[in-house]
Amino acid sequence: MNVFLKLLVVAAVAVLPGLATQAQAQVPAGFDARVEQAMRSRDVPGMAISIVKDGQIVHAKGYGVRRLGGTEPVDADTIFPTGSTGKAVTAAALAILIDDGKLAWDDKVIDHLPDFRMYDAWVTREMTVGDLLLHRSGLGLGAGDLLFIPRTSRSRADIVRALRHIKPATSFRSGYAYDNILYIVAGELVTQVSGQPWEDFVRTRIFQPLGMTTAVSDEKDRFANPNRAQPHARLDPRLRGLGAQQVLPEREGLGQVGAPAGGLSWSANDFARWLQVQLALGALPDGKGRLYSEASARAMWTPQVTIPIRAYPAPITDITPQFSGYGYGWNVQDYRGVKVVQHGGAVFGVLAFVVLVPERNLGIALQINAEDVEVMRGLGYELLDHYLGLASRDWVGAFSTWNQARLAGGLEALKGASTGARAASRPSLAVTGYAGAYRDAWYGPISVAEQGGTLRVDFSQTPNMAGTLRHWQYDTFRVDWDDASIEPAYMTFALDGDGRVDRITMKAVSPLADFSYDYPDLLFEPAK
Repeated sequence: MNVFLKLLVVAAVAVLPGLATQAQAQVPAGFDARVEQAMRSRDVPGMAISIVKDGQIVHAKGYGVRRLGGTEPVDADTIFPTGSTGKAVTAAALAILIDDGKLAWDDKVIDHLPDFRMYDAWVTREMTVGDLLLHRSGLGLGAGDLLFIPRTSRSRADIVRALRHIKPATSFRSGYAYDNILYIVAGELVTQVSGQPWEDFVRTRIFQPLGMTTAVSDEKDRFANPNRAQPHARLDPRLRGLGAQQVLPEREGLGQVGAPAGGLSWSANDFARWLQVQLALGALPDGKGRLYSEASARAMWTPQVTIPIRAYPAPITDITPQFSGYGYGWNVQDYRGVKVVQHGGAVFGVLAFVVLVPERNLGIALQINAEDVEVMRGLGYELLDHYLGLASRDWVGAFSTWNQARLAGGLEALKGASTGARAASRPSLAVTGYAGAYRDAWYGPISVAEQGGTLRVDFSQTPNMAGTLRHWQYDTFRVDWDDASIEPAYMTFALDGDGRVDRITMKAVSPLADFSYDYPDLLFEPAK
């Protein structure tokens, strides 16, 4: 979610350096009450907010509760999964190795990671360390995410080996398409070059020097901390984003392998420390040396690939940027004429948003244990307006109007698909005719089995990703997973000339399904 543009001249004058008042160094008057009111408006269980201004932590605080229906409060030390905001940590880990003289941004990946392969041999030879972080590899949006989402039994080395089977969507370096899988490769690269597991490197070379005492890079450490936020979402059976707030099961096996792409957890206090080192261009707080060089800091904030801009509709038109690009782990764009460095994060049932305004020495981070983006982003933009000296506005309300319209549109599309596309028909085969072992080149094996006259599918390398197939139309079945938080999907069986299953394709039921459920990239064939 990004955005900006209105009253350009006024905004440009309002944000000139040096015009902020002393009062603007603090949070807006009545801010705590505003946060609590915004949370109530969408039944958000808990939040954590961190603000750094002019090198000082001016706010690091928790709100609400860790779990819906519980009484344990969110405080400044409650840890939340940080999602893809943690991509900047993997970028920083590589920057440290570059400062150590062990790497360069332009080094070829294969020179340091001999088992690395892309689908195309030429791309394999040309892919650089920097390319791993820039979303310009030619892979499609979210390609390969089902290798580790919603959870996995694979190792990072397994994912590196699977990468060679994922067909590109475009040519190398020709455009931008967000991915996670190459950040996992970057984590494996850190391991190979440093001689330490990625988790240990991040802990000893980043968290400890920064004094981030609650931050964890290892999933088992997150689950060992009782002061952690629980995930929540609205699991309406028709469409995500509607219905009542529900507690989600915590997904062990998701964060570990995918941690370099978005599996870290930390608290408001630690997020503030991270903001401090970012704004200080790598210098540690309190003059204790450097985490990484100023040259590396500037490299990470330099856009390397252009991100296409899409205009946001009213009432959030003003967040539409005039420019947008991606650096090493950071999105660089403008907000109403002011350069901002930012990133969002999403792990099932938890969201995060971080925005830096370098020319104002300002950093803001928000974490929420729900998927109600309007509350998190709305409060974030209200804080930005305050610190930029702009007129206050109800951004939470604006984002809520936009998001509800988006969800309503998706629901209409879903209704149209369910009524208009479904045809009265029968499957071509008896239930047992669809049963068997199947395999996709990059994902690996699945099994379809007949159980008591019903078909069941099991994605065997994704623990607990099993579900029941119910006939939809012709040779298409709908899969409803045992874990209701996994996106339902359609599975279509194509038959060969002898009437046997030749291949299986999939797509999500919901038009608003998270792109990480990259079902359309799968092509299952009978296992040999």
